[in-house]
Amino acid sequence: MKAVILLSGGLDSSTVLYQAIADGYNCHTISFDYQQRHRRELDSALAIAEKAGVVDQQLVKFDLRQWGGSALTDDAIELPYKRDIEEMSQSIPVTYVPARNTIFLSFALGYAETISAQCVYIGVNALDYSGYPDCRPDYIQAMQEVFRLGTKQGREGQSIYINTPLIQLKKTEIIQLGNKLGVPWELTWSCYQGGDVACGVCDSCRLRLAAFAELGLKDPLAYAK
Repeated sequence: MKAVILLSGGLDSSTVLYQAIADGYNCHTISFDYQQRHRRELDSALAIAEKAGVVDQQLVKFDLRQWGGSALTDDAIELPYKRDIEEMSQSIPVTYVPARNTIFLSFALGYAETISAQCVYIGVNALDYSGYPDCRPDYIQAMQEVFRLGTKQGREGQSIYINTPLIQLKKTEIIQLGNKLGVPWELTWSCYQGGDVACGVCDSCRLRLAAFAELGLKDPLAYAK
């Protein structure tokens, strides 16, 4: 069996990769260089793919800075810093990238159908702080129908399944799952700021650190602050 895994190099997507391996799939990973502020994550994606021994690792390049619209693709939009978890959950943050998962899933679908894969794994999470619109169950359900209707494979009754093993898990539960699967946290990257050392104060860093702390565990990444 074959699966395509969207691998950003972050905590969630790395856990999803290791889950796909545990599920018995021959894993083909796909990562995206869309000129994001935190392109440092791509180094982690490559390292994790190599560590996991995937069949193939694809890197797709395009430029979403052409449009901007997100703190991750427009330097004129400031990243939110030092926010508590409650504040993060009040609205969709400026780190939301317009239609990002739709773009990613479209590439993954094309790749998956080309290699006759049975499913695509993506690390979306509906319980995360942000409530990104393209991480919710109704969105995934709609995209599943696109996968069925928009491909030869789907029209012939062998639709490529979108697997979302983390969608209803808390961040602490994702870490616990990753620990069971042997995810190398030291290779992952979550920081939105980029650079050589994680900032420790952006929303993504703070959420990650809070989850490790809640579990009484030490995050193996080095932090600037």
